[in-house]
Amino acid sequence: MAVTHTIYDEDWTDHHAVGLEHSGVAFVDVDMCEATNERSVFTECTFTNVRFNCSTQTDVAFLNCKFVGCNFFDATFTRCKLVGSAFDRCTFELLKVDQGDWSFVAMPGAKLGSAEFTGVRMREADLSGARCEGGSFRDVDLSGAALQKADLTRCDLRGSDLSGLDPQATELRQAIITADQATTIAIALGLDVRVA
Repeated sequence: MAVTHTIYDEDWTDHHAVGLEHSGVAFVDVDMCEATNERSVFTECTFTNVRFNCSTQTDVAFLNCKFVGCNFFDATFTRCKLVGSAFDRCTFELLKVDQGDWSFVAMPGAKLGSAEFTGVRMREADLSGARCEGGSFRDVDLSGAALQKADLTRCDLRGSDLSGLDPQATELRQAIITADQATTIAIALGLDVRVA
């Protein structure tokens, strides 16, 4: 979709929004630090150098949106839908994502070591080359996700769907998993797992 409108260099700090609807809008250099946003819908919008620091997004949909050079320091996303959205050169320190649908999201090479994802659907998400050392993906649906060359060292993966994980193409040293997940990974390695 072509850009229909541009919002440039605006200060939305501490702004409280409910039920906004934007389609094909370009947000450039907008400061959304500590803003709260509820039940809004952004469709095929672009966010360039937007600061989401310490903001709270609740039941918000970002559908097929693109985020370039955005800062998500200590931002919280609760039950949000980001299906088909893409992130390029964004920062995610202390990002918290609770529930919601992030399927088909593109986050290749993202640094997610201090981020927390809990109960999120991330089916067929592109996390190739993502640096998730020490991060947390608890009860996350990662079925079909691209995890090639991702670094999951010391990552808490308990309860997550790892059925599509190739343990030979992903770094898993000291990752935290359950016994059931260990069996899934062993089978992926071609081992014959037996009860006794």
